[in-house]
Amino acid sequence: ALFLRVSLFRLKDLEVPKLGDSDVHVKMLAAPINPADINMIQGTYPILSPLPAVGGNEGVGEVLEVGHRVMALKPGDWVIPADAGLGTWRTRGVFPEKMLLKVPNDIPVLCAATLSVNPCTAFRVLADFESLAPGTAPPSERFPVHFPAASAAGICVYSPAGDSVIQNGSNSGVGQAVIQIARASGIKTINVVRDRPDLPKLVERLMALGADYIVTEEMLRKPEMKDIFKSIPRPRLALNCVGGKSTTDMLRHLQPKGTMVTYGGMAKQPVTVPVSAFIFRDVRLRGFWMTQWRKQHAQDQESVAGMMDTLCQLIRRGQLTAPACTQVPLQEYRAALNASMKPFISSKQILIL
Repeated sequence: ALFLRVSLFRLKDLEVPKLGDSDVHVKMLAAPINPADINMIQGTYPILSPLPAVGGNEGVGEVLEVGHRVMALKPGDWVIPADAGLGTWRTRGVFPEKMLLKVPNDIPVLCAATLSVNPCTAFRVLADFESLAPGTAPPSERFPVHFPAASAAGICVYSPAGDSVIQNGSNSGVGQAVIQIARASGIKTINVVRDRPDLPKLVERLMALGADYIVTEEMLRKPEMKDIFKSIPRPRLALNCVGGKSTTDMLRHLQPKGTMVTYGGMAKQPVTVPVSAFIFRDVRLRGFWMTQWRKQHAQDQESVAGMMDTLCQLIRRGQLTAPACTQVPLQEYRAALNASMKPFISSKQILIL
């Protein structure tokens, strides 16, 4: 097992660097602690910052000052990291303009602080791997989320049932965003969670977000799962952030020729697939990493802007909220780091800067 020595961290006063011609002086407002942040600190993440380093890959800040060559940003704008490795656990910073993305400052600060990783990941895994046909969402809730894969395949009509998605780690930040984006799109979700003492409370919270079905990992192996598919079709898309037995059991409910996308591995166990799933059902296994997507689309600002605009519209409509959060002052960062690594965490730690 890998452990994190919180004692290695220090709060340190540093002089703010001089503002360059293409730089932006940012006052950070809030920054979450994500699993990837912990993995980077442990040295197990593909991106490792040279030491000493400032932690944090996500957050939102307010522009205080810009260099004279900066054209797209001005004081008062809100910005988020354009890529991983920015180092957001700080009160102020000076960054090159190209490392920042402008976001509207009329959305809640916690939504903006948690926008660049989990909701973007949820949007991309729903949009890029299967052409999901939306069902009939209530008119008051329906939002025309544009999924490029569906449009390319010519699947744009609503049907009474629509497609379904199954996911594990459904109470994670990505899982909560998947539930809400799918709900707004008329796509049904089957949400797998680990059994726990406060399960009824978790079920109530996920149902309030728009989850259609919630099952425990143990229930995946029971005959009662068939009852779900009397009302909705078997999923053509499975989303995995856990690994291990949970993934193998979830895969069994996937349609023939369906796709499972792995974007995390919280159980730190391999993905095991029966040979029969490949031979007789022709399932596809794919992987997704938001950082890699951003690198591949660095010159495709239309795709980035379209995704961010859709997510911000959902936030304004109240259809996409920040994950359950615990706000912690920066001075109490040690407690926040420790809390973020406890099992069955249902609340994301957010450093208020």
